[in-house]
Amino acid sequence: MRREDAYHLTLDAIAKMQWNVAAMLEAKASEAEKVRNWMLAHFTHESQAAHSDRLSTSLEFHEQHVEVIEGLTKLCNGLSRNMKIILHPEEEVSGSGGGMGSMGSLFDGFDSGDKKG
Repeated sequence: MRREDAYHLTLDAIAKMQWNVAAMLEAKASEAEKVRNWMLAHFTHESQAAHSDRLSTSLEFHEQHVEVIEGLTKLCNGLSRNMKIILHPEEEVSGSGGGMGSMGSLFDGFDSGDKKG
């Protein structure tokens, strides 16, 4: 497999992952809208008199959404770093360490002229 073919497959996989991330965000937005509508209909001063109780209950509903969005943001940042490395290898960032790492080492066995595997 040529290096360009491997890069193309990697970029295709990244695009598919980003499509799935978009689908997850859309589902989470829909879920958050349902929670909002439920809270507007059922959260009244009579249901929970203390402001602190209303606030803590509201935060419990939204904590999971925030965690999912933070995780997806980290995933997208890692995908973005990898795309930059693939698309602009001459601009490698020194000491980037962290995230998903450099994709360059993934393709070390592939030379642009080789017809491997």
